[in-house]
Amino acid sequence: MKARIRPIPPEEGRGEAAALFEGVTRLLGRVANSYRVMAHQPYVAKMILPLTVALMREGLGTTLPTKIKEMAVIKTSHLNGCAY
Repeated sequence: MKARIRPIPPEEGRGEAAALFEGVTRLLGRVANSYRVMAHQPYVAKMILPLTVALMREGLGTTLPTKIKEMAVIKTSHLNGCAY
């Protein structure tokens, strides 16, 4: 299936998109495809990034380990027929 919105590869990021990729890499350790798509609107993506970090990392007011959260994401994707 072809993407409706072309993800921006991190090496093609310019200006605010490049800054977004740098911040995402620092906080998450990689640039997820969702942020490659959101790079088309980097100011919005920068507002979502702290929420993503708070939801997925341990010790930021959450009780579930990150591994369990990742397993829930994978299982939900599988149940919804998502091949990604």
